[in-house]
Amino acid sequence: MMSSEPIAQLAPGALRALCRAGEYRSPTAGACLGYTQANLVMLPKAYAYDFLLFCQRNPKPCPLLEVTDAGDPCPARFAPGSDLRKDTPRYRVFSNGQLQGEKDDICELWSDDMVSFLLGCSFTFESALLAAGIAVRHLEQGTNVPMYETQVPCAPAGVFRGNLVVSMRPVPAQQVPAAVLVTGRYPRVHGAPVHVGDPARIGIEHIDRPDFGEAVAIQAGELPVFWACGVTPQVALANAAPELAITHAPGYMFVTDVPDTDIAG
Repeated sequence: MMSSEPIAQLAPGALRALCRAGEYRSPTAGACLGYTQANLVMLPKAYAYDFLLFCQRNPKPCPLLEVTDAGDPCPARFAPGSDLRKDTPRYRVFSNGQLQGEKDDICELWSDDMVSFLLGCSFTFESALLAAGIAVRHLEQGTNVPMYETQVPCAPAGVFRGNLVVSMRPVPAQQVPAAVLVTGRYPRVHGAPVHVGDPARIGIEHIDRPDFGEAVAIQAGELPVFWACGVTPQVALANAAPELAITHAPGYMFVTDVPDTDIAG
């Protein structure tokens, strides 16, 4: 990142400008603290209704923030003047359900047929956790948040189906009730946890081997706490198998101009 200002203090527009210039290509945990971050899904218009229905039936992992018109790369409500094709640090490209690779921008893949979906991201409520005195381990370690595919099925919708993906943050046992209350105020960015404690209960066999992101230390007296995650659609894409789909890379979010206080319940 080519900026002397701490990443946490950057304004969202400044961070997006760095992404657009190719000068920021890191996970966005801890970036622009106090602003809403979003997961991104781009699909051909023919798949947009089914995906919209998938989000409505699965609001915990897929809390809708904004849907653009076909061919419009700017989410005018959450980030006026932005360009979803360039302003995210890293993208994933899928073809017929298979991951083809990652890119820094996707302008050459864009067409007037593409519809973009912004879904709330749990990075948004991390500033509230910190304010409540609850440490966030992946911020302490300077790593990406660990994410896991569970054995909990989502409600299917049209061609979209798949299991829930969760993010995990270790929390001291005595602070778990506070973490539930704090994050429960943010239903538009996944809200309260979906599970606390034994990972095997939701089908996670190896807590030290996340499917996405990086493992973090769980210290004595801490419990793993799991929140629904916006990487869930990337699992559903494998079953829907559209000819083209574009998402953010896990942990590399689109940062909006909307303060987190504006979406708190």
